[in-house]
This record gives sequence, C-alpha cells and structure tokens, in this order.
Amino acid sequence: MSGVEESSTEAPCGASEPEPIEVGSDRDHSQSDTLGDFTTTPSVLKLVPLAILIGALGAGISLALLDMIGFFTNLFYYQRISVHLVSPNANTLGWIAVIIPVGGGLIVGIMARYGSEQIRGHGIPEAMERILINGSKVQPRLAILKPISSAISIGSGGPFGAEGPIILTGGAVGSIVGQLLHLTAAQRRSLLVAGAAAGMSAVFGTPVAATLFGVELLAFEFRPRSMVLIGIAAATADGLRMVMASAHLVAPQPIFPVPSHAPLGGVVLLGAAGVGIACGFAAWLMTQAVYRFEDLFKKLTGHIHWMWWPMIGGLLIGLGGLVDPRALGVGYDSIHAELLGELGIGALISLFVVKLVIWSGALGSGTSGGILAPIMMMGAALGGVLGHALPGASPGVWALLGLSGAMAGVTRSPFTAIIFAFELTHDQNSLLALLVAATIAHLVSVLVLKRSILTEKVARRGFHVMREYAVDPLEATFVREVMEAEVYTINPDRSIPDLYSTLAEGTPARRQRLYPVVDASGRLLGIVPWSHVLAERSHPRRTAGDAMVRPVAVAYPDEILRSIADRMASLELGVLPVVDRSDPTNLLGLISQFDLLRARQKLLEEERTVERILTLRRVRGPLRGDGTDGSASEVPLDGVATTSVSLPPGEVEMP
Repeated sequence: MSGVEESSTEAPCGASEPEPIEVGSDRDHSQSDTLGDFTTTPSVLKLVPLAILIGALGAGISLALLDMIGFFTNLFYYQRISVHLVSPNANTLGWIAVIIPVGGGLIVGIMARYGSEQIRGHGIPEAMERILINGSKVQPRLAILKPISSAISIGSGGPFGAEGPIILTGGAVGSIVGQLLHLTAAQRRSLLVAGAAAGMSAVFGTPVAATLFGVELLAFEFRPRSMVLIGIAAATADGLRMVMASAHLVAPQPIFPVPSHAPLGGVVLLGAAGVGIACGFAAWLMTQAVYRFEDLFKKLTGHIHWMWWPMIGGLLIGLGGLVDPRALGVGYDSIHAELLGELGIGALISLFVVKLVIWSGALGSGTSGGILAPIMMMGAALGGVLGHALPGASPGVWALLGLSGAMAGVTRSPFTAIIFAFELTHDQNSLLALLVAATIAHLVSVLVLKRSILTEKVARRGFHVMREYAVDPLEATFVREVMEAEVYTINPDRSIPDLYSTLAEGTPARRQRLYPVVDASGRLLGIVPWSHVLAERSHPRRTAGDAMVRPVAVAYPDEILRSIADRMASLELGVLPVVDRSDPTNLLGLISQFDLLRARQKLLEEERTVERILTLRRVRGPLRGDGTDGSASEVPLDGVATTSVSLPPGEVEMP
C-alpha cells in the first residue's frame, strides 16, 4: 500500500483494536463460495402454490370472458341468449348493424369515465405500465371492469382480440393475490406476469408461447424467479383448458388445425424471407396507423370529451362492417379460413384494408380491446396475398408465415411469434420457415421503428422501456479488477486541520473522499470521510484518531461489482474500503462508484473497438520446369497480426 504515513504503534484513545467487520449478511460474507449462474433462492418455492392458484383463476376468468363476448355478440347481432362464440358477419341486420358498435362505444366510454380510465386501450401497455411505475399493483376493480368493457366492445363488433384484456385481467388477478400477502414488488411482478401468461394460455391453448410472451415482453428480466412462476401458471391454465375441452366446454387444441404438408425448405425459405420483409414494413404501417388515429382524436380535446370518442370509433367500425363484415369481432373464424387457404386475393386484400382502418381507428379512440388477433388476421392476409405469387407452398402456409411475421414485427417478440404460430396449428413442418419469416420481420421492424405498438403508448406517458437484455457487466467483473490499490492513508496522530491543508483542490488525494486510518504496520483502524474532514478542520487539536469511524460496510476483492453497487445503494455510500476477507484489518484498496463504471467502460470497448485478428499473405508456389513461378495462393500468416481502431458510437468499419 503506497502513501502510508508513519504513525505511532499505539492506537489513539478510543480507537481500540478493530474486530472483524460484518458486511451485512451471510451471503455477502461468503460470496466467493456462493457465486453461481443464477441468484434465485429457495424462497421462490413459497410462490409456486400461488402460481398454480393464479393459473387456475386466470384460466377461469379468461374462459368466462370468452363466454361474455359470445353472450353480447349473440344478444346484439342475433337477438338470442347464448354464450357460444360466434362471428357477427352472418347477421342480417343491414344498415341497422352500424349503430351496434356505436352503442358499444358509448357504454365503454361511460364505464371508463365513471368506473376506471385504465380500461381504455388494449391491455398490454397498461400491464407494462403497472409493472414499471406502480410496483406491479393493480386496482382490484380493474379485474372486473376490464373484462366486462372488453366483452361489450368486442361483442358489439369491435375488431379486437380477447387476449389483450385477458392479459391485463389475468395480470390484475396475479397482482391482487400478491397484494394480499407480504411480498416484494419483484415478487408481485412475477405473479402479475404469471396471471397474464395464464390468460393467454387459456384462450389460445399455447402455454409455451404464453410463457415466452411473459418473459420476452412483460417480466423485464430473464431469471428463474420469474420464468418458473410464469411457466407453472401457463401450464396450469392450459391443463385446465384441456380438461374443459375433453368435456366439450371449449374448442380442442390446436384451435387452428391445418392440413399436413412436407417440410419446407429451399425456395420456400427465400420466400419466407420476403414475407418477413413485407411483415416488417406492415408492422410499421400498423403502428403508425394506430397512433396517427390516436393523435387525431387528441385534437378533439377541449371540443369533445374523451368519453364520447369510442362512439366515433364505433361508427367507423359499423361502416367498415358494411364493407367487409369478416373484419368485425375477434375474427378467429376468418383467421382459420386464411390459414386453410380458403380466401382469394380480393377477399384477403379487402380484409386487410378494412381491418386495418377500423381496428386502428377504434383503438385510437380509446375503446377497450386486444391487438394480437387483429395482427394475426392482417399478417395472415398479407402472407396469403403474397402466397398466391410465391412457389413451393400453399397460400395457407404462406398465410401462417405472414401471421408469425406480423406478430414478430409488431410486438418485437420473435420467439413468441414462432412458437405461437406452431402451437396454434401444430404445423411442425413449417418451423424452419417460421424462424426465417419472424427473424427477418423482427429485423426490419427494429430498423424502421424506434418503438413498438406496445412501448410507444408507454413512452407517450413519459416512460422508457428498453427491450434489449444483456448480461450486466457488474455481474461479470470482480472488485479486484477495478479497485484503486494506490490509496492515500493517514496515521491516527495526524491533525485534521493539517490533513485539510494537505488535500488541495483537484489532487488525486482530494478526489479519494475516504481516508483510511492505519497504524505503523499498515493495519486498518478506521476511516475518516471527507465530510468529517470538513466538519473538523477548524479544531486544531482534533486528530484523525479522534475523527475516525468504523466502516459501515467493506468490500472484498473476490466480490462481483453487482454486490458492491447494491451495498452502496442500500447504505447510500459512494466509496468503500477493500479488505482481505480472512483479515479485515488488511487494507487492500478503495472502490468508489466511479470504479464501478470501469466495468461499463470495458463493455463499451468490446462493442466499439474494431479488430482484424487474422490477415492473409500471398505465397508463391515452386518454380516450374520452364522457369516460371507456380500459382499463387493466400494462406493465413503463421504469426497473427492484429490491428484495431476505436469507433464512435453508431459507426461501423467495413472490411
């Protein structure tokens, strides 16, 4: 340790020989022995029964919502009492059908005005907002108002899916269960997402896709503590759904069965890439359409109260239903027809255009409904149109690729989109093509859109959602790699005024901010923070031994920086002494919050430094009999030459 001043071998009065310093927990104290791939503890086990309960409740509520949608659809369009889920497109009401979605919009507007404004929208951004800013706490009344308002909206012809409201409702159930118990915000978040995944799994019979959806989009982390609960809830919900399907209470899985076909490959994969490109740009179109309509409705502020906006959206729905009634309602039958290749080009184009207009217009008006089913319908229509010109597969297969590509592009959840399409159809021979279409659509979407249709709404409310997940450099860097070993230390007899006069502004010692007090043998006795120096600088007889305090916490060289960052945040400290784990009086250095940034600096260097590791050189062959050189070829150098250049953010050097 450099910079140690000579000091007396006797400790000052009141500065007895220090005892080993406890950091705060057994886990911190023995972290070098407990570091592992994950940080999940056995405490997650107590949440497993809750996940099962939430899965069961989510399944029941989700299927009840489908029954409510069927009830209102039958009541409004066919004037009969039934909970069977039907499409409005077979009604014979003619022009009278235009007023049905207008009336539905009026009811939803009144419920939002006098019940809860949070029922407006398609559910998923609202769930994200509850997680991000409200500690995963959802109002209990939302679990009642959201499904009822959505059932009325969709049952009156709204071109929405049931999954968005179900996701929010299931999430509300999970949140309510979490609020009834003594849990952390992180645990409530896991239960909220578990409820959302359970709802999605129960509606579509897609437990794996529902789990991926929760992890990719809602959990904001990829940790066992959340993924396990989400998976258990989704599996429970689907298990109950299968029991009900065996009793003929719900449709069996898959809900969209398609004819079998040979594995796709070759030219079909090229076509899948083309479908992915088209779906990526379609994602831009869908997102822009929704928020352009939302901006138009906001211009009505001050002239027409937002409570009446869903009525205007309902009028648009009614008129669109006259053009193409297949665009009304959840549209599961129309999606199945697309996947079976039963619709011609004209029907597909009409369905895409009408659905886009009435869906984006109604959603922009602030009514209640989901987005996944409309995205699936429009994506399948786009894929079906392209499929009439692409070789190698039937139009129904191309519609399936369009469905997956559109979902990947709009939601920015490509793995969910791939598995979702597979679980909806059980078409395993399309998996490779689904991978291509969803991946390309995701790529195009992230390049042409700053935010997805989900995160844009959250951003408009003043929050930012980062959808990229990576290993935190603080998790992969040890204290010994970034700590400052050259430390300015003081002896206990040093007067505080003298120390203050020595620490000139701008010197490295001044920037240290924490001054270890050591004896003649270099053993740590205590610390003097800079704040104490400032407070004691006018007392000439005050020494470092008098002003020193025992460290509130210390760091060990074999700890990862994440532990240090958490310790600093919880104790509101900016710098910690680093000591030997086996001998806390053996000072090894200091670590500050600025040293933590070195881990980030290392990551930035890896991302911005462009290197050419291998080079080639031309080697001539032996002389021929005619005296000419043999043919030349390039081979790797025996010695590797490395050149590197550091680029500013956003720039890439081309080879």
